[in-house]
Amino acid sequence: MKIAIVGTGYVGLVTGTCFSEMGIDVTCVDVQESKIENLKKGIIPIYEPGLEDMVHRNYTAGRLKFTTDLKECLDEVEVVFSAVGTPPDEDGSADLKYVLEVARTIGRNMNKYVLVVTKSTVPVGTAQKVKSAIQEELDKRNVKIEFDVASNPEFLKEGDAVDDFMKPDRVVVGVESEKAKAIMERLYKPFMMNNYRLIFTDIPSAEMIKYAANSMLATRISFMNDIANLCELVGADVNMVRKGIGADSRIGSKFLYPGCGYGGSCFPKDVKALIKTAEKNGYPMRVLKAVEEVNERQKSILFEKLLKHYNGDLKGKQIALWGLAFKPETDDMREAPALVLIDKLIGAGANVKVYDPIAMDECRRRIGDKVVYATDMYDAVLDADALLLVTEWKEFRMPSWGVVKKTMKKAVVVDGRNIYEKKELIEAGIEYSCIGK
Repeated sequence: MKIAIVGTGYVGLVTGTCFSEMGIDVTCVDVQESKIENLKKGIIPIYEPGLEDMVHRNYTAGRLKFTTDLKECLDEVEVVFSAVGTPPDEDGSADLKYVLEVARTIGRNMNKYVLVVTKSTVPVGTAQKVKSAIQEELDKRNVKIEFDVASNPEFLKEGDAVDDFMKPDRVVVGVESEKAKAIMERLYKPFMMNNYRLIFTDIPSAEMIKYAANSMLATRISFMNDIANLCELVGADVNMVRKGIGADSRIGSKFLYPGCGYGGSCFPKDVKALIKTAEKNGYPMRVLKAVEEVNERQKSILFEKLLKHYNGDLKGKQIALWGLAFKPETDDMREAPALVLIDKLIGAGANVKVYDPIAMDECRRRIGDKVVYATDMYDAVLDADALLLVTEWKEFRMPSWGVVKKTMKKAVVVDGRNIYEKKELIEAGIEYSCIGK
């Protein structure tokens, strides 16, 4: 079976590589020549555990190819996945210009049946726009060629994307024809040998499922952050509260961890897009608007705690940050709480020194030399007046608190992910605060 993946960003590259791992002949397409040339050399544009080796293995075996020209493979492939970006427009809605350009390119160049599958996260109704764009191009050529469209939203967690794709808990596919359904069943069969979780729906429902899933998870995070902030005010311990409600089988324990806000490429963008979709249809998403508001406020929680500790004066203070990426095992800093925190600290006159195992280059690309970049986690706290834990990377979980205390000017730690034991830090002579206690 031969397929094409248009877009070699996070979703496209993982999708194409994992399909090739199962023996499918995959051509990945991207308009950026430098990215394609780097991929041919084994240089991948993102950090994702296990992906680099898999790309190299399948490229060497000839199952994974890279090109800048979709036209050159259209006559050979049976399926084209559109995995291009859908960045938020100025009003928060998803910008579909790249998705529709892919559709027009297919319509201008296809000569036989092809199944066009939207893999990008797109609003309800996008598949119909894709279908219309392809048909318009076919009409301009005055040709009649059969084609289908489908929706196949991705559910990949950054840091676990390869494993999520190879062993999915479910695969959602929206189709309009039995032919499209049969093709998608054949395509995903190798991934379903031990656990058949292929869910077929109509296309609008498939498009909505992705937004609804991410919005539900974002809601749980913001809810727990709200509860954590209230716990501090009333003297409760949010970790005990989390365990108590998570033991309820109707609720479960996942995504109940309080922190300094969610970020990344999915939750913020998808919540905004779903709110905008509702507005366009005359319906206010009151819960999601509150979710978004709580999250934006939560990104400032560590700054507010530190400001209170120093009686409102951070001018000239040396502040260390452990973690920059929005979560561990990725270099993604899109909508990362660290960016808000850095901006507020600098605005208050503080000097900021940062360390992240993976995201240092990405931080430099985004904010340049506004901060000092440490060589390691202990260099970051040298002569610091406070340490803020922002991202819970594994190497930050068991530091030598004796070294930290000796290295810092003032031993103050604010834990934005609640990963440390208060008693241990106090015994080490460190002032400690976290979220929700």
